Parts: sequence; structure tokens; C-alpha cells
Amino acid sequence: MTLLCTAALTAGLTLSAGAAGTFADVPAGAWYEEAVASAAEKGYMTGVGGTHFAPEARVTRATVVTVLWRMAGSPATSASAGFSDVSAGTWYAGAVDWAAQAGIAGGDGQGRFRPDDNVTRQELAVLVARYDESQGTPMAEGALNLFSDAAQISDWATDGVAHAVGMGWLEGAGGKIDPQGTASRAQLAAILERMSTPAMG
Repeated sequence: MTLLCTAALTAGLTLSAGAAGTFADVPAGAWYEEAVASAAEKGYMTGVGGTHFAPEARVTRATVVTVLWRMAGSPATSASAGFSDVSAGTWYAGAVDWAAQAGIAGGDGQGRFRPDDNVTRQELAVLVARYDESQGTPMAEGALNLFSDAAQISDWATDGVAHAVGMGWLEGAGGKIDPQGTASRAQLAAILERMSTPAMG
């Protein structure tokens, strides 16, 4: 994967979660309000500094694997994945080990996990699709040709984006899916809510 390297919001999941609906930076009526409340109530995502959620902040690889690990019930792992940049005892170490063992997230080919790297929308789609596949869900085939920028989806991400679109988790705007755009915490919360909501019909 192409990974965008920055150290943004790495400690976001270690801080106490605000009660659902009490984050000072989540205004009433915001498109992500219910999703943020749901993610906090379920314990999948937490606040930043206790009273803020930072909905527009970028999402890191450590954050994504941690919320997926929590969705899976925070399972214990039998051994460390051995990434040189993931120290034992960090808030995301157990989640990284689980994600590697489950085939959800790997390293960069040089022995590193790069936990602080930002996640693009197509990378997020691949991670949640792999999570779904690990839970025994068949891959969906979303219609990517509906998006005018579908050609910008990397080959390695096509199946993951198609699954996320087909499941209704990843949505476009203005006819575009923006696969190379960096995912935000609000977008992650929205995907988590959609993943947790049983399909109707």
C-alpha cells in the first residue's frame, strides 16, 4: 500500500471516551453526530482530551486496527507480530498483533508496521473489507463505475473498495469516491456505525 507518513493523533484511543453526545467539537445536527455517539457508546472510538472528538483529524493505521480489534471483542493474541516500530505495551500493540495474525493489516515489507501513518479512503476500505472477510462474510461487488474517479482506485484496493461500496459503508460525494483522499475520524465513525447496523430488507 501507499502510505502517507505523519504522526497525527496517535494517542487518540488512549484517552477516556466522552459520553455519547457530549463532545464539544461535535455540533448538533452534524452529519457525523450519530455515528460519533454510536462509536463512543460502543467503546470503539474515544475522545481526545476527554471533551473533544477531533472529527476532522486524520486517521492513523494504529487507530483503524484498534477499532477493528475492539469490534472483534479485543481478542488476545498468541505472539507478537515482531514489527520493529511497535513496542510492547503501546496502546495499539495488541491490536497490531491481532490484525497481522488475522491477515487484516501487514507491514511495509521492511519489518515495520508504520502505526502513525495516515490512512487513505481506499486503504480504510481495504482494512474494513479484510476485517469483514475474517468474520466469514463473502465479498460484495459494489458498482465502482458509478464514480467518475474510479480509475484513481489502486489495483490492490479495487476489491476492498468494491466491498465497502457494495455493503453501503463507503459513500461518494458529487459522483466521486475520492480513493486517494485521507480518511477522517468522522468518516471512520460513520463506517463503524454502518458496519454495526444490520441491513434492512
